[in-house]
Amino acid sequence: MTQLAKIFPFIIWFRLTTLETIKADFLAGLTGAIIVLPQSVAFATIAGMPPEYGLYTAMVVPIIAALFGSSFHLVSGPTTAISIVVFAAVSKYAAPGSEEFVSLALTLTFLAGVYQLVFGLAKFGLLINFVSHNVVIGFTAGAALLIASSQIPYIVGIEIPRGEDFIRTWFDIYSGAGEFNIFLLIIGLGTLISAILVKIIRPKYPNLLIGMLVGGILAFCLGNFTESIKTVGVMPAYFPPVSTPDFSLGSIKSLAPEAFAIALLGLIEASSIGRSIATKSNQRINANQEFIGQGTSNIIGSFMSSYASSGSFTRSGVNFEAGARTPLSAILAAVFLIAIVFLVAPLIAYLPLAAMAGVILLVAYNLIDFKNIKKTFKYSKSESIIFTATFLATLLFELEFAIYLGVLLSLMLFIAKTSTPDVHTLAFANPSGEGERRLQSIRKTPLVQCPQLKIIRIDMSIYFGSINHIQKQISRIVDNQRIYHILIVASGVNFIDLAGIEALLIENKRLKAKNGSLYFVAVKAQTIEFMEKVSFVDEIGRQNFFDTKSEAIHYVYDQLDKSKCEKCQALVFKECN
Repeated sequence: MTQLAKIFPFIIWFRLTTLETIKADFLAGLTGAIIVLPQSVAFATIAGMPPEYGLYTAMVVPIIAALFGSSFHLVSGPTTAISIVVFAAVSKYAAPGSEEFVSLALTLTFLAGVYQLVFGLAKFGLLINFVSHNVVIGFTAGAALLIASSQIPYIVGIEIPRGEDFIRTWFDIYSGAGEFNIFLLIIGLGTLISAILVKIIRPKYPNLLIGMLVGGILAFCLGNFTESIKTVGVMPAYFPPVSTPDFSLGSIKSLAPEAFAIALLGLIEASSIGRSIATKSNQRINANQEFIGQGTSNIIGSFMSSYASSGSFTRSGVNFEAGARTPLSAILAAVFLIAIVFLVAPLIAYLPLAAMAGVILLVAYNLIDFKNIKKTFKYSKSESIIFTATFLATLLFELEFAIYLGVLLSLMLFIAKTSTPDVHTLAFANPSGEGERRLQSIRKTPLVQCPQLKIIRIDMSIYFGSINHIQKQISRIVDNQRIYHILIVASGVNFIDLAGIEALLIENKRLKAKNGSLYFVAVKAQTIEFMEKVSFVDEIGRQNFFDTKSEAIHYVYDQLDKSKCEKCQALVFKECN
């Protein structure tokens, strides 16, 4: 059963379903279906896809992702960030909304899914832990501004070519101010304001759906005064049709780089959302399984008229708040959406583009995480740099470049932190007093130290990236303070690699030449096992490894120069008396 569950993870949660959980998932699924209806149409518009493809994606992807993912509350489907990258990637090769555009978008989706599935099978899930969440926040905030600027023309009636960059778009809006259309502005602002008011007055009501309804009514009333009001157009009311991505060598070669960026962004999004909700639901997320779920859903979705997708911040949050208990809620939401589409698809044809733009503006605003941005700038300079760089790159450069830049800066930050571990000098708070002797960092308070023995604590792993910094600290002790006996408290060292072993052997040889040595105390089990395996313990000397600080100091004291001890006034150890 365990092996079968690895291939079909839905077996695990399916056994947990009861009448009570099914009821909770039913209500959560119904809520999710109502919310995703206007969102999916809006996201498809952002992606340059016909509106129905947003609905198809919201019908197919959540089911596959729920069956093969690990999170009980994550809801996958079309998202704003992924949609805007899809548009940016495919619009280089085809006109938005055309059959060729759709075919290439499906190819892009397939390739992104393959990348994600390979990452999952290769167990690369842990790598996402090294990517700062501010990459997602910065990219999403930048994407929100891009989305908002792309929708302004629909509200003010100014014709602007699609696919222009952020600065050029606003220049064109300024240049075309003479084309301003008051009727479209009324529809757009009416939709936006009504959706905001509903959210404030009745938070549980589907505010986007109501906003669209108000926009449609305004368009109907103003239709007698102008013919400039354009609508979404007729949408087919049927199940997602079978589709075939373009597998020509030229298309795959052209789209492979953009697909990698989408795969990476999708995995970061899904993992971030899954982990944030898991902290509330006390569930453990399997990142590798989540990668497999996202990859499988995109691969299968590409053959079912669904474009690239990921976990949704909004729908996942609503799913959890609505009381969902298992992934069945996401599956039911997709089923309910299919039923709703059969009923309302004919009405969507009358939805004005200005009303759709009003809804998208609100979606874009909600994408900006003001709370976390404020906290980042207040408490972390390095994270602020990551956010700012990703945000500006999203606005000013290619979107895939912004993703790569954010990921690269995250990895650089991680390497910078781990390559300069804290090396604390320790001393006794109660030098020769009675009772337990307690070591503490001299950074907290100046303490008397032994002039012949230096006690240090390394608060990070000793590996090829950090050993240069550690060697510098040891050299300062030896060269500046003329101390040749160094006791390393290794309780914070999680692992040591061969480069670390070699460097410590060099430092020990140097100390031996001066009648000193390195000593180790409180080494973790897995670290000492590796030290034993590579003969490090034998080369340093087994007598130099200790379980407790008292044992270590008692032994090292006997190795000190007693002629210096006779003149010493520090008397920091009990042995000194």
